[in-house]
Amino acid sequence: MSVLTPVSGSVEGASTPVLETERLVLRAPRREDARAIAALANDRRIAENTARILHPYGLADAEAWIASVGTEASPDTFVIAIGGEVIGACGCELRNGKPEIGYWLGVPFWGNGYATEAARAVIGHAFGERFHPELHSGARISNPASRRVLEKCGFQWTGVSLLRVRAIASSVPCDRFNLERDIWVSLKNRSATHRRAVPARSGAR
Repeated sequence: MSVLTPVSGSVEGASTPVLETERLVLRAPRREDARAIAALANDRRIAENTARILHPYGLADAEAWIASVGTEASPDTFVIAIGGEVIGACGCELRNGKPEIGYWLGVPFWGNGYATEAARAVIGHAFGERFHPELHSGARISNPASRRVLEKCGFQWTGVSLLRVRAIASSVPCDRFNLERDIWVSLKNRSATHRRAVPARSGAR
């Protein structure tokens, strides 16, 4: 399970914390991130698996998104970065009055576990700092990779609903999930106990 290290301070005047995991830094989006975000998000495979990303997606769209999240009203929207390079975004925001986790990664970074690592960091922040009693999320039924991310984070499937996808101007079936804070704490404790129980290996063979 990822190590979550909140770092004090704010970015671009917003109240967004900086979260650090083993490989990633999650921070508030900055104006200078716009070109990288536009280049990554302008891929139909990403747009078709998110609710609100347009396709095509240009620099103006990225700038508008950054402006919309860089406020006190939305403190838990993060870009995901490795060594200063932006690779995607992850966040938790209220939708219909319920806190919901969402994420996307640029296609070149798929398949490396980054989405799971980033989602765990945001989940830990949402439960530990924001004191949400439960979180919600979803994934298109045609997107098993996103479903696996949620399942690895402990989310439980609750049913199927329709999701409006802007990129295709249509509604599609979406698997819905939720995660209760008590379950998350139990999973964290179990993981920590397992790590302590595994003896360190000495020497090379």
